[in-house]
Amino acid sequence: MASIMMTAMPFAGHARPVRAVAAELVRRGHDVRVHTGRSYTGTFAEVGARVVPWAAPPDLDERNLAATFPRMRDRKGFRQVLVNLEDLFLGTAPAQCTDLVAEHAREPWDLLAGDPMALCTRFAAEHLGKPWATVSPIAYWPPGPGIPPTGLGLTPARGVPGRVRDAVLGAASGAGTTLLTRAYQRTRREAGLAPDRETFATMWFSRELVVAAGVPGLDYPRSDLPAHVRFVGDLTDDGTAPGPTALPAWWADVVDATAPVVHVTQGTANVDPHDLILPTLEALADEEVLVVVGLGHRTDPLPGPLPANARVAPMVPYPHLLPRTSVVVTNGGYGGVLQSLRHDVPLVVAGGDLDKPEIAARVGWHGAGVDLRTGTPRAGAVRDAVRRVLGDPRHRAAAARLGGELRAAGGARAAANRLEAHLDR
Repeated sequence: MASIMMTAMPFAGHARPVRAVAAELVRRGHDVRVHTGRSYTGTFAEVGARVVPWAAPPDLDERNLAATFPRMRDRKGFRQVLVNLEDLFLGTAPAQCTDLVAEHAREPWDLLAGDPMALCTRFAAEHLGKPWATVSPIAYWPPGPGIPPTGLGLTPARGVPGRVRDAVLGAASGAGTTLLTRAYQRTRREAGLAPDRETFATMWFSRELVVAAGVPGLDYPRSDLPAHVRFVGDLTDDGTAPGPTALPAWWADVVDATAPVVHVTQGTANVDPHDLILPTLEALADEEVLVVVGLGHRTDPLPGPLPANARVAPMVPYPHLLPRTSVVVTNGGYGGVLQSLRHDVPLVVAGGDLDKPEIAARVGWHGAGVDLRTGTPRAGAVRDAVRRVLGDPRHRAAAARLGGELRAAGGARAAANRLEAHLDR
């Protein structure tokens, strides 16, 4: 039995994948602790992990980040990304590191394995001189030859025009990331660490081991990935979703549906239904489909009346829903995209900010769905995209190809195998 400390930012899209890996390690007899925000202490305790709640950092509510970080109020797009990185992920890292160093002094561990967005993982490992690994619920798509500049939702371009495009946009993107790299170096000083040579693209990830959600086939073609990066598929595949979610009262309508089922979700971060849910309901109101809306627990009730072909619930269990779904309309959250593809379901993706434009672009480029190239699509664009996906079997075939790769990658069990091998090393 080994002692393993894990870190997880207190967001559903981060905590749930880390929880799946923690649960698998606990099942194998390891002593697992998790450092996370207080809102997720019960989530990890349910699977037998010991929780070390944030003490030095300001605790936060993912449903109202502006209450803790006022600069986030009314921010979207690039401005939201910038404030997220500066105030939340960089800003709380030194305090998180203080927690971890104190916890190690109280009770040492053998391995530190963390969420990449919890920079305290790197900082604490450096302070303590201990081995560490990244368990990444976010996409690992670093810059590389032939890869377009990140953050713009671009697909690979060929020939001289493509190289010129990437060079020009890459220079502009590099100027922005240079500012964030400098902010990272300032944060290191605040954490009591000397400067290093990491960049904005690399500072999040361990150079010893990266256990990454996803599969190589979902990225653009590349041959430059380092050997210490190991893809393990979908990290929500082991049945450890927090708490049982009851099937809604209207579930028989899904079971008995003769028309295609279209699921629409905006995930757990940006949940204003005017962005995607309401345009999708308008788009599909007169279509021969059954629309299943997953609101999440943060969205207020939708303004009525609802279209006759719509069914709404806060949460709908994906193991039940996705095998019956023909298309998922999503804002591009990585976890939801991976779950949909693992069930061979093609997508319509409205990726507006953060990493979502990159996810949407890759889904479209691989033919596993349609990239709407905006986070706030018009109803007509959603309608056309759903019709395209339903009408062209090549989309489902591409989704099934990626689904097979995701299932073969092994999920949480493969992640635990990698971490155990790192311990043995």
